[in-house]
Amino acid sequence: MFGDMMGMMGKLKETQAKVAATKERLHTVLIDENSSDGLLKTTITANRTIKNIAIDDTLMADKEQLEDYLILTLNKAITRATEVNEAELAAVAKEGMPNIPGMDSLFK
Repeated sequence: MFGDMMGMMGKLKETQAKVAATKERLHTVLIDENSSDGLLKTTITANRTIKNIAIDDTLMADKEQLEDYLILTLNKAITRATEVNEAELAAVAKEGMPNIPGMDSLFK
């Protein structure tokens, strides 16, 4: 019993280290998102840090329109980054979980 427990604790520590490494790596995963007409472009990391925003000069004339573009495009980028982040972390967590019947459904 204690051998199994020690093995599980070791696996848990290994999984925690892998999760930390994955979180760090996600800082380098870049996601590009554009407005539907390409007038606004954003780059965001999978950890949801904005790295770049490029605005076409035509949007600078209308503050309200620019704000709308920013909201829509950044929200799309954040959604995509969250999906990548969650999928990567779930994969690492699932890999480190002990084989317990029924647990597979929690990580799908």
